[in-house]
Amino acid sequence: MLKVPSYGWADDNNELVVPSKKQLYQEFFSRLNVFKHRKNWISSISWIMVLCMLPFFISFLVYHLSVVSVVFFILYAMIIMSTHGTIRFHRYCTHGAYKFSHPLWRIITQNLVIKTFPEEIYVISHHVHHAKSDEPGDPYIPKGGLLNCMMSDVNHQSIAENLDESDYRKATNFISQSGIQINSYKQYQKWGSVASPLYTISLWLINWSLWYFIFYLIGGHAIATLIIFVMLRRL
Repeated sequence: MLKVPSYGWADDNNELVVPSKKQLYQEFFSRLNVFKHRKNWISSISWIMVLCMLPFFISFLVYHLSVVSVVFFILYAMIIMSTHGTIRFHRYCTHGAYKFSHPLWRIITQNLVIKTFPEEIYVISHHVHHAKSDEPGDPYIPKGGLLNCMMSDVNHQSIAENLDESDYRKATNFISQSGIQINSYKQYQKWGSVASPLYTISLWLINWSLWYFIFYLIGGHAIATLIIFVMLRRL
């Protein structure tokens, strides 16, 4: 279901392939290259947003760095966002552990924090992780090493680009409850993703604009520019 990295999941003896650092970096930058292949958009979008937010990071360091802002960052990034990740991405989107009485509550829950990656990257690969835990094909298998896991969002967690229509429908079933706009099979063949690029990018811009405004009301630009620290936490 996931796109196989250039170094593969397993060798001829079905043993886990542990890629070298060079192989990991080559795969990483290859999948970030949206100019080479437009289907790379889904694996590169989070990192593109990091680059776009660098001016805010510089502004924070130059004009707004303080003990209060750093404490706010620790509280927000380490506690609030981690809790939301468990509630939204793991318990709801992946395992369907609960339901909402109205779609509005799902939208509110989806945007309770700053978005740092699309649902598709987490949900589908997490189902694969459960199905092949600690086996070749597990997108973030610990046996592959720390760097292998750290780069998995780009190197291992994108959906395969050559699914037939039946398998694509099965893939969409894993994420249909999340509420995201899902590509038709024809759109999937064009973009290589379950999620619609227009929906994903539009929601991201709205989410970030809203939270920058809320943070500005809370503590001015000092707190609002911390938005980039939250993004850099994932590096």
